[in-house]
Amino acid sequence: QVQLVESGGGLVQPGGSLRLSCAASGFTFRNYAMGWYRQADGKERELVATINTAGISTNYHDSVKGRFTISRDNAKNTVYLQMSSLRPEHTAVYSCRVQYTTWWGQGTQVAVSS
Repeated sequence: QVQLVESGGGLVQPGGSLRLSCAASGFTFRNYAMGWYRQADGKERELVATINTAGISTNYHDSVKGRFTISRDNAKNTVYLQMSSLRPEHTAVYSCRVQYTTWWGQGTQVAVSS
């Protein structure tokens, strides 16, 4: 069965960095575009970044451009989200998704606070 397991979340001070990972299994990872989403308390889930199958084409939410970088390693069946210059407003549960499917990870909490 399809499994998406996120890791790398945690508590970080403003200005800090985190790298999230999403390990995929149960499907042919290299054939699917991937996305990272986030949902803050009391807010709707929103798309943060996407990456195409080859890892060449990426797209970002305007609020994270220049701060976050999405990447993937098709040999390791893993997609990453490098987050830098974090701010309190980046606090949310971050989840990965196989784009255009109902396959989601369980999410990992990111908290940015001093």
